[in-house]
Amino acid sequence: MSATGELVLKPGKERSLVRRHPWIYDTAVAKVQGKPAPGATVAVRGAGGEFLAWAAYSPQSTIRARCWSFSESDRIDAAWLAARVEAAVQRRAPLAAESNALRLVFGEADGLPGFIADRYADQLVVQFQAAGVDAQREALLDALIAATRCKDVYERSDSATRQREGLAASSGVARGTEPPARIEIAEHGLRFLVDVRRGHKTGYYIDQRPNRLLTRGLAERARAVLGRDLRALNCFCYTGGFSVALAAGGARAVVSIDSSHDALEVARANAALNGQANHDWRAADVFDALRALRDAGESFDLIVLDPPKFASSHHHVDRAARAYKDISFNALRLLAPGGYLLTFSCSGAIGVDLFQKIVAGAVIDARVDAQMLARLAAGADHPLLMTHPEGEYLKGLLLQRI
Repeated sequence: MSATGELVLKPGKERSLVRRHPWIYDTAVAKVQGKPAPGATVAVRGAGGEFLAWAAYSPQSTIRARCWSFSESDRIDAAWLAARVEAAVQRRAPLAAESNALRLVFGEADGLPGFIADRYADQLVVQFQAAGVDAQREALLDALIAATRCKDVYERSDSATRQREGLAASSGVARGTEPPARIEIAEHGLRFLVDVRRGHKTGYYIDQRPNRLLTRGLAERARAVLGRDLRALNCFCYTGGFSVALAAGGARAVVSIDSSHDALEVARANAALNGQANHDWRAADVFDALRALRDAGESFDLIVLDPPKFASSHHHVDRAARAYKDISFNALRLLAPGGYLLTFSCSGAIGVDLFQKIVAGAVIDARVDAQMLARLAAGADHPLLMTHPEGEYLKGLLLQRI
């Protein structure tokens, strides 16, 4: 596809592109030359006329353009897109030994800004989160099917990101046939059921795969140290990924809490699928439930806090910080000496350093001693482009009470 216009930047605003950051904000644009349609490829030039990048134009978004390439010799066409998709899929190929549920394309990190593609067994699920990839959906779908040899693709372009791009929500069969109500996947020897049509994100928290394995190992280690099977608590358990991992690690009892009855129904099915009976599923508000458990004098050897996004933008950071501190404080009060706490944030507006400060404040207020053993992140199929730190949305801490 040829460029249908140009964006000329204000003096000094080319610096981020020289550093290969893929976003161009509306405040950086001095003028638009030509009449590019939403999603059209435009040439981006500095104030002096020098070429900076090829980008996808988005006139209704504060991110006015997202860069495809910083090489002037590139031609952003179907073949170029196909090569990017193929390369992204091949980079994930070694991870198939861990699971048949993987993120195959992760937007900016794979040079395809706004395009998300996940695989659940032989079912593909896609999200077109930006105007540029939405305009190239057919070429991207062709490329994804060719790279994976999967025929069935379901679209879940229903996030708030599309609204900010001026795009309507879009969900349904993109290629092939309607997916079944539940798809069975495998992860580190465990089995899970996924609803790609109605589940959170694209149906399952693929990004937490290595942390579920870590939690399973911690349960096994704690059992060896304690000389008994441990008692565990999983908050915001969704469909029970961490819960099943904990039971597989030898937890004698796993209390799992979520406000969604539908999610808990799938969680029970996942436990049964793995032959597990040592679960206590509770439908409740986690904030209230944590206080009730604390007031009842309960104690746990391992606690997981994996809440939904508390801050959808920087406007909600203060409110989110209070929520993260609240649940961390109460979890720490419930944690037995020597026990482990895994606490996560998937709010992109909450940075790693801020999240650590919030949890440190909870430790201080809880009047316990705790060590941070590790910082946790998403799996290798969710890589971070080093020039795009905004892509680091999932962060976590592993603490041990001493």
